Amino acid sequence: MKQDSELRNSLRSIRTRLGMSQQDLANLAGVTRQTISGVESGQYSPSVAITLRLAKALGCQVEDLFWFEQDSPFVEALLTKSVPEGQQVRVSLAQVGGQWVAYPLVGKDAFRLEMIPVDGEVESQTSAEKIQVRLFEDINKLSNTVTIAGCSPVVPLWAKAAERWHPQMRVQCNYVNSLAALQSLNRGEIHIAGMHLYDPETLEYNIPFARKILAGKNAALITLGMWEEGLLVQPGNPKDIKTVTDIVEAGAAIINREEGSGSRMLLEQALQQEQISFDVVKGFNWIVGNHFDVAQAVVSGIADAGISTSSIAASFGLEFIPLHQSRYDLVILKEYLEEAPVQQLLSTLGHRLIHSQLEVLGGYDTSKTGDVVATI
Repeated sequence: MKQDSELRNSLRSIRTRLGMSQQDLANLAGVTRQTISGVESGQYSPSVAITLRLAKALGCQVEDLFWFEQDSPFVEALLTKSVPEGQQVRVSLAQVGGQWVAYPLVGKDAFRLEMIPVDGEVESQTSAEKIQVRLFEDINKLSNTVTIAGCSPVVPLWAKAAERWHPQMRVQCNYVNSLAALQSLNRGEIHIAGMHLYDPETLEYNIPFARKILAGKNAALITLGMWEEGLLVQPGNPKDIKTVTDIVEAGAAIINREEGSGSRMLLEQALQQEQISFDVVKGFNWIVGNHFDVAQAVVSGIADAGISTSSIAASFGLEFIPLHQSRYDLVILKEYLEEAPVQQLLSTLGHRLIHSQLEVLGGYDTSKTGDVVATI
């Protein structure tokens, strides 16, 4: 069938979310790969029969896949950060606590391993904090989105597996440090905050920080897993680094994380325990924003060492010196625990495949995965 300029579809985003190639979907729907490519690009408008086959193969409704441009609705959403004036802005959307929240896909936030599919476009600014968004996705699908903020590389693995079991659910992962995730949860911007912070005064993980940031709110802390944190060093450990003291004595350079991250707190606590001033550590003020950038700095030789996890070290072929075992918890406001998409996501924590995803990375203890460790 010839192209219909007003017909829009979400075939590519649903297919990729389910981990299917174009050929996989073509085989399931009984069509050619060229047909799938043509539909996704908008060059081909499918027949009723093909439309029904595609919906059945993807486990969704026809309305989830196709719509007319003029039918695109609008919603008012809370803007999580300022956006450039006069510039076309793409956003990702989720409904949190009964209100829509818009996450601008600007700069590095527009990418993970691949460019993030867009949910809508800013049409106008209605107030200092709110915008009018023209939707490109079905509003019912957006309503089934769970948003998670945190820095654990395993969260996207969990999310992808969970989406396969619950095709109508979507998980959106925002990569920020532990304190920033908690603050975002407190502002009502996300459903779940991931964190790995240790309080040496109380000898507790995460709970003291959650109580402080979420004062006056009720929340549950559920463990995703325990992981090993320590020093990443170059293969062969050429400077023979075994402790933070060795870093200073060898004149080695370290790459650090931003304030609010669990990795930076671990480094600072280790230095304080050895009574080493931050000022004498070469590279202490060289800051990167995530575990991957720490590893990349060590791999490239920009730094001799950095704090991260054993799984990251293994992924980048680096040596690992363990310093601490940390518990990574998911913090969820109790009001969100009643929402169906959140319940669906959390129900997958007991699945063996999730445990296998964590264990195969190395350095993860899944014996407490899914346990509610505290309520506040």
